[in-house]
Amino acid sequence: KKVGEVKECYNTAVTTAAANHRERRKFLRTALKELVLICSDQPGLLGPKALFVFMGLCFSRDEIYWLLRHNENPPPRQGKVKLQEDLVDRYLPELLFHMEELRSLVRKYSQVIQRYYVQYLAGYDAVALAQMIQNTAVTSEEDNVLLSSICQKISELSVDNVEDPDHVFDFLGLRLDWGRLQSYLSSGKNPVLAQQKDLAALLNTVSFHTRMVDNLDEMIIETSDLSLFCFYSKFFEDNFQMCLEFPAQNRFIIAFPLICGHFSNITNELCPEERIHIRERSLSVINLFLDEMSKEAKNIITTVCDEQCTLSDRLLPKHCAPMIAQVVNKKKRDKTPKKLEFEKPGWESYRKTREDLTTMDKLHMALTELCYAINYCATISVWEYTFAPREYLHQHLETRFSRALAGMVMYSPETSEIAKPSELLNSVKAYMNVLQCVENYVNIDITRVFNNVLLQQTQQSDSAGEPTIASRYTQWYSDVLLRRVSAGHICFSNTLRSFVSLSAEGAIPFNAEEFTDPTELRSLAELLGPYGIKLLNETLMWHIQSQVTELRKLVLLNKEILIALRTNFDKPDIMKELFKRLQNVDSVLQRMTIIGVILCFRELIQDALSTQLEERIPFLTSSIKDFHCHAGSPHESSLVAELACASGYSSKVDPALLATLRQTPGPKVETDEEYLTSCLLMVFTAVSIPKLARSESSTYQAQLEGHSNNIHCLAMAVNQLLGCLFSLGGHDDIEDRLKEFLALASSSLLRLGQEGAREDIRNRESVYILLHQIVQVSPFLSMDLL
Repeated sequence: KKVGEVKECYNTAVTTAAANHRERRKFLRTALKELVLICSDQPGLLGPKALFVFMGLCFSRDEIYWLLRHNENPPPRQGKVKLQEDLVDRYLPELLFHMEELRSLVRKYSQVIQRYYVQYLAGYDAVALAQMIQNTAVTSEEDNVLLSSICQKISELSVDNVEDPDHVFDFLGLRLDWGRLQSYLSSGKNPVLAQQKDLAALLNTVSFHTRMVDNLDEMIIETSDLSLFCFYSKFFEDNFQMCLEFPAQNRFIIAFPLICGHFSNITNELCPEERIHIRERSLSVINLFLDEMSKEAKNIITTVCDEQCTLSDRLLPKHCAPMIAQVVNKKKRDKTPKKLEFEKPGWESYRKTREDLTTMDKLHMALTELCYAINYCATISVWEYTFAPREYLHQHLETRFSRALAGMVMYSPETSEIAKPSELLNSVKAYMNVLQCVENYVNIDITRVFNNVLLQQTQQSDSAGEPTIASRYTQWYSDVLLRRVSAGHICFSNTLRSFVSLSAEGAIPFNAEEFTDPTELRSLAELLGPYGIKLLNETLMWHIQSQVTELRKLVLLNKEILIALRTNFDKPDIMKELFKRLQNVDSVLQRMTIIGVILCFRELIQDALSTQLEERIPFLTSSIKDFHCHAGSPHESSLVAELACASGYSSKVDPALLATLRQTPGPKVETDEEYLTSCLLMVFTAVSIPKLARSESSTYQAQLEGHSNNIHCLAMAVNQLLGCLFSLGGHDDIEDRLKEFLALASSSLLRLGQEGAREDIRNRESVYILLHQIVQVSPFLSMDLL
């Protein structure tokens, strides 16, 4: 009969227990939630309601332990009962979270609870115990002494003790006395305690009240410790992953890392060898959880950023062209305009009802919930380590933002394609706007992310050793754009302040003006900043340095002839004969033109930088300009010139070019010898200019204010390069040397009128304009010299 009853009870338990426990957990979720809301709103209630708080924690812990053990060892399935489904609780994180909230409330307002129970012990328990002692006939004097000491101890308590930071409550002795008293009064033939139930109840209450004053942390551990999860790691991690994938429970996911802090409580002095393994598991699990949470938040933010970049891209002017073309074509075909069939930017913001959630709405909801969890607590202490959930997110966002920037550049070495700076800037701003919104959800400093990442993007490589925006654009402008300018079909236009493609549309891979007009270069300056522009300038200077090295070799090759040309500039016949003996004239002109093109591009970059800085830091730039205009000694002038150069302002002698030429590689040459080489380079350039008239591409184009083959850039090369070379000579005669250059070039050009061959003077007038431009650009020469 008993066996039959046991089997019946077993069958009933198997069929109903899982559902009953599921309903209990459901009730406890609601009950704990209400308890948390009431106690956080009115912390004073934690005192009188402390017993209910600990009861709630205890019941919840027991239910979680039941689920934990039965999930690990489920009973055999019977009939159609879906037991396994009841042993998987998707809403478990909510219960865990509310337990953690209650624990943190008890810790936070521990002083409130202490004040309440100190007053309770002194004001009620002591008085009630004193009266009961008088009315109770206790057998021995020793029992009376114990009762009197307990009564005296609690009657001496004061609220001032709670507020005194140096005072430490310790009622362990009192509780031991009550234990002794119980043993004394319960033993023997006539147990007094069985007759004095009121006294026992009161002393038990006093014991609980004293624990509320001096043993609160132990009470929390005793009633709500979940360190058992340490031994059920698979269940623990599976529930974390399930919570991460269930948006409705995302906000409670922080409970899992917090529970890792409980694991230290399960260690036992009798089994010290476990301690190391439990410690390592605690640290690895919390690190895994926080990392996964931050990764998920980062992935959501990335998806939102990509969507916002797409929407921002659709607002770019280039997308107007298809719409305009469609309107024009429809008007031509049909006089009665029809409804146009394309969606304008912004259509995604129109809604018929708020109930229809878009993908973006769902992403924002998920992000809000997950960020609530990450932002729930600033730090989590596990063993002797402190973990900061927000720092995990900060680190992931920084890495992701850095990679996103590298991807937005869209640089392809195979096709030499790269994103337009203005479009890149537009995407970066869209990305930054989304990241800025993260501050609304999580208390992290997004500005620190921007400063760290964007500053790294102005250097040659970032902290991971990857190429940056600055290095990509520096490489593209110096190796792709300027090489194509040198190859022809691209002209520098002084009117448009950009490089312009001369060939037909589609003949070359890109239009130069789309990358070099003022808007694009200002966007580039905003992206790179002064550091990135400095990197670009250094690369340009390196290219100039390599050209100057080759020019010096050509000068040394023709040294004797050039000396003779310099001394006989007023003898046309001798000059003509000597010029015919010169070697590599075209190479000199080509290299000087390349230097001129680089310097013109650098001037555009510097203008863009100064414009950008004047917009962003007007007071600082006005001070720099003031220093630049009123510099004192030569040493001060050189320092101020470097400062002005870094800010995008030009000087008579370019300090960056001067520093580069000063560091020219190769064997060191005597200063006088170097000065002579510079003078002969000036002569070589001056006497070679007339040869430009023979070229068909030397045609001057008035609408561009430049020559098709960029020889007008020689004006910049002559003034900047020769100015720096003569400055290095130390003779302080830049103006005299440039006047000499003008005299040599003028006499050589005047001889063009005497040339008989038609092809020699094909573009003579265009070359005359070049002479005018050299004087116009020069800070050392004036028009009256012409």
